[in-house]
Amino acid sequence: MTDKKALTNTINFRTMDITKSETECIVNAANRSLLGGGGVDGAIHRAAGPELLRECRTLNGCETGEAKITKGYRLKADYVIHTVGPVYSGSDRDPVLLGNCYRNSLNLARDNNIHTIAFPAISTGVYGYPLQEATEVALNAIMDWFRENPSYGMEVTIACFDDRTHRTYEKCSEK
Repeated sequence: MTDKKALTNTINFRTMDITKSETECIVNAANRSLLGGGGVDGAIHRAAGPELLRECRTLNGCETGEAKITKGYRLKADYVIHTVGPVYSGSDRDPVLLGNCYRNSLNLARDNNIHTIAFPAISTGVYGYPLQEATEVALNAIMDWFRENPSYGMEVTIACFDDRTHRTYEKCSEK
């Protein structure tokens, strides 16, 4: 068994179905109700089973940029961190709120002794956040968190929905 404390802060990109991630925790790009929806949110709720919805009902929703944690139930991941990304408007608040999704999710993972986490590309689906801009915000937020928590040992996987998303993350990470 790997000593989780010995891990370094790392980030990798994989084209994959996040519901099949073998990380300790996956992040759900949820809506404010936390009661399921379309896209990755619906897929996570379907894969986790009805127990996830029951637990989410007890959380009283979630504000944009914030994060809440539940068990993973039927997922391979032990936990799901639910975060609500912004609906893209082009305002100066969009990148702040999106960055908060990543920071608050990572803080919640750390507070729960989680060392491996998979994120989707938050807000880039029906919430309309342009992929390139969202990728830059995500990577900056994650790298800032790594700098603020240099010895924690967090392995971040970006679960890319498709090859285009994967290529965008790879390209942005080279800057």
